[in-house]
Amino acid sequence: MASELQPVDAVRSVLARQPLTVATLLRKFAGPISVTWLLTLCETTLTALVPLFIGFAIDGLMANETSDLMNLAGLLAVVIIVGMSRRVYDTRAYGTIRVELGKELAARSAGGSVSRTNARLGMGRELADFLEEQVPDLMSSLVKLVIALVILFSFHAILFYSAVGAGVLMLMAYGMSHRRFFRLNAGLNGQVEKQVGILTTHSPEKIKRHLTRLRRFEIRISDTEAVVYGVIFTILLGFIVFNLWFAAARIDLTAGRIFAIMSYSWEFIDAALVLPATLQGWSRLSEIMQRINRCDLSNAR
Repeated sequence: MASELQPVDAVRSVLARQPLTVATLLRKFAGPISVTWLLTLCETTLTALVPLFIGFAIDGLMANETSDLMNLAGLLAVVIIVGMSRRVYDTRAYGTIRVELGKELAARSAGGSVSRTNARLGMGRELADFLEEQVPDLMSSLVKLVIALVILFSFHAILFYSAVGAGVLMLMAYGMSHRRFFRLNAGLNGQVEKQVGILTTHSPEKIKRHLTRLRRFEIRISDTEAVVYGVIFTILLGFIVFNLWFAAARIDLTAGRIFAIMSYSWEFIDAALVLPATLQGWSRLSEIMQRINRCDLSNAR
């Protein structure tokens, strides 16, 4: 594993003659990525337990007991240590991946336009960004979703079913917009590939036309996001209002338990929102992987 994190020149041509995809990066950099994801899972699992420990601490303090408060403090200390370790390691591991991707894309684009090469270098970095940011976020959200569902079910099955129903409706809302996101990102990326070439013309009209087209695609993507997330937020806010009403009016619970129910209901919302964001990121990434792999692999080092 340590050798995979050495300066990039120590591991030459690791991506040569390979399709530049998320799967290839997972295979070639399995060691560093596994460590980052393991640390992510540890941090997420510990963090997801915090609301439950807060609920216990509240009930304990109301009974003049401090042992649960000490348990909460110990848990928070461990969360801080694991979180710091993950961030220090992530920067080094994914920095190496970005350099290797950049080298390989530059080699494969040799002889092509500078404008397209420049754009694809930026797009290629998004593969590493996806692995560093969105996949760990997805893993964290799945852990939080499972823990939230288990704890909500432990209080009452109705709370569990309301969460599952909200999640299904949310995914359906995103599913209807997936193809539109793909088409709009294809148009945006195609325009970005022309940018350097257009700037070198020094033509005000061509530059204005290029920027206007970029703006048009960005507006369409943003408008689609606004509609999709408006629907999703409506679904999830309806879920949390229902859970608050049900917990307070239909179940005989202590204040600490009601706090825990609402905390995990909100935790479910926070985690659930990562799913459509990740799917949207994958829509864009799918188009990018198709685009950057169109060059002939025989040109690779």
